[in-house]
Amino acid sequence: MAELGADDRIDAHLVCGGRFHDFDFARMQLLQLMGEDPRIRVTVSADYSDLFSISNADFLVTYTCDVRPDPREQAVLERYVRKGGKWLALHGTNSALEMGNGVATPRVLGSVAKVLGSQFIAHPPIQEFTVEVTDPDHPLVEGIEPFQTDDEIYLCELHDPEEHTVLLHTHWHGDTGAGGFHENEWPDDDPRPISYLRPYGDGCVLYNNLGHCRGHWDMQPMVPFYPKIERGSWEQPAFYELLRRAIRWATGDLAAA
Repeated sequence: MAELGADDRIDAHLVCGGRFHDFDFARMQLLQLMGEDPRIRVTVSADYSDLFSISNADFLVTYTCDVRPDPREQAVLERYVRKGGKWLALHGTNSALEMGNGVATPRVLGSVAKVLGSQFIAHPPIQEFTVEVTDPDHPLVEGIEPFQTDDEIYLCELHDPEEHTVLLHTHWHGDTGAGGFHENEWPDDDPRPISYLRPYGDGCVLYNNLGHCRGHWDMQPMVPFYPKIERGSWEQPAFYELLRRAIRWATGDLAAA
């Protein structure tokens, strides 16, 4: 990289937190990836309350589960993207969960669900599946071969899907009742988007719902000690390549409409 100056600084804000996942692991991986570019300086929070950092970031990265922005935070996020911001949204960013007699996924994300282009509804038990490349000529996935991963298959309610550029997908249909989700019947075999671009106003969201991870203590208090450490797609080199390209997209170094 050429010699850097004051104007080369790129500010990112990472939101990483929530429930049922190993956020320490995910946070470290994402910070290391962004740290590969010496121009990127990162602020970090566990939720959306740092409105100053979000509003002033050159790009936003989120890896969350059941982190629900309140109405003021929703308005800031919506305006951020509409005014030209780039948002790299990962895994459970589009989730809201209520545990009880099974798992409900209430529609409480407000305008953020529309900005993201989807809301998580259910997933079958973690299993191996094939990630297919939907748009092989797109710079974000060009040269990426279909790959196997052991992760959560996200079944989502899509918002404005006709505006999405789907980059990766898989296929799954059946009953998610074994996972306890209230909305458990998915009889159609439509492609299930895994990664897509969703333009919104003058900005854009790049969503990739892979990346499940869980450690021994991440299901407390329901499960005091979770026996198996799960790393999902974080064990796949292709996933890291996708994230590196996503960061280049967010910095403007990879042109992708």
